Amino acid sequence: MPLTDIAVKSAKPKEKDYKLSDGDGMYLLVTAGGGKRWRLKYRFLGKEKLLALGTYPDISLSEARNKRHEARKQLGHGIDPGAERKALKEVQAQEAAEIKNSFKLVACEWHSKFSGTWSNGHAGTIMDRLTRDVFPWLGDKPICEVEPVDILGVLRRVESRGALETAHRIRTICGQVMRYAVATGRAKRDSAADLRGALPPANAKHHASMTDPKEVAELLRAIDGFKGTFHVKCALQLAPLLFVRPGELRQMEWAELDLDGRMWNIPGVKMKMGQPHIVPLAHQAAEILGQLKPLTGAGRYVFPCHRSPLRPMTNNAVNAALRRMGYTSDEMTGHGFRAMARTILDEVLQVRPDFIEHQLAHAVKDPNGRAYNRTAHLAERRKMMQTWADYLDGLKKGAKVIPMTRATAAE
Repeated sequence: MPLTDIAVKSAKPKEKDYKLSDGDGMYLLVTAGGGKRWRLKYRFLGKEKLLALGTYPDISLSEARNKRHEARKQLGHGIDPGAERKALKEVQAQEAAEIKNSFKLVACEWHSKFSGTWSNGHAGTIMDRLTRDVFPWLGDKPICEVEPVDILGVLRRVESRGALETAHRIRTICGQVMRYAVATGRAKRDSAADLRGALPPANAKHHASMTDPKEVAELLRAIDGFKGTFHVKCALQLAPLLFVRPGELRQMEWAELDLDGRMWNIPGVKMKMGQPHIVPLAHQAAEILGQLKPLTGAGRYVFPCHRSPLRPMTNNAVNAALRRMGYTSDEMTGHGFRAMARTILDEVLQVRPDFIEHQLAHAVKDPNGRAYNRTAHLAERRKMMQTWADYLDGLKKGAKVIPMTRATAAE
């Protein structure tokens, strides 16, 4: 006789589990612990099987009967309802795993994990590139199924709008995401690695640099937040202020510095052109060196090698620090601070080009074709270096600096 709602609700537990039948193979199993579970007994291909229909009161009597009806319809079509449910659960589990391991979710996890070591601007740029150029086509794809041709399709779309350099940077980002997926066991290989040479080379740049004041401001703030060793941080801070060649900076010696007179005299043997060079020190540069002197001032080099104070730090120290901060070799290098200064001093601060070129220790000649000596325009260059340092401070603070006129710069 079929069950009623009252009979189901009032069924009490006994010492042992017992069943209350509702007909057509369905019954309510009342356990000794007080649980009530709907079950359907059926036969498929001559074998007796059991299908769970849910628990009471989550599944009411009428809902359990509907489930029984659906199961009976499947049997009528030659389908095993138990096997069908198992297959559905496997599909759902697979879909859930694919969503969890989609390119977008893995990329966002990678970004969240490493963005703390980047500047806010750099982290935002990476996420913007992913959101705009990658996620619409690869975001939902399981990362283990991402093939080189999939990434190439993304890069071709970017390239087609004339943004070849951006396409190269997106390939680098995709490679970093894929390597993170490999490291976390969600992909077998870095599919972006096969795309080396698949894009035409971007317009060649001798040394990657930043010349947009907004990007420079983010870089300067990132340098101030650098969490590496103190002397490397000081080198990073001095690199934009002094804009000398990386080899000249790393080989700086205390004996060459006059902090009171705010002057750095570099001997000709250390210079590319073989001529001695003077670098006026803005008060910001002198303060950084003053803070560093208690740490390394007893030795020869301002920036000694961490393995031996008898040698200067390695020629890759500044570039390695930039990579650690999240800047790729396509975005910024130690040598790039020179291009940064040259461009902004000329185009923004409107300093006379010959002052800039002489401070860069380039081969500058006077109107008579003679090379300037190391003290040429020293007073003007001292003013320029202080103006440049003040400008960089303003950028870090978010100030808008009004360009000087050529006449002002020459005073």
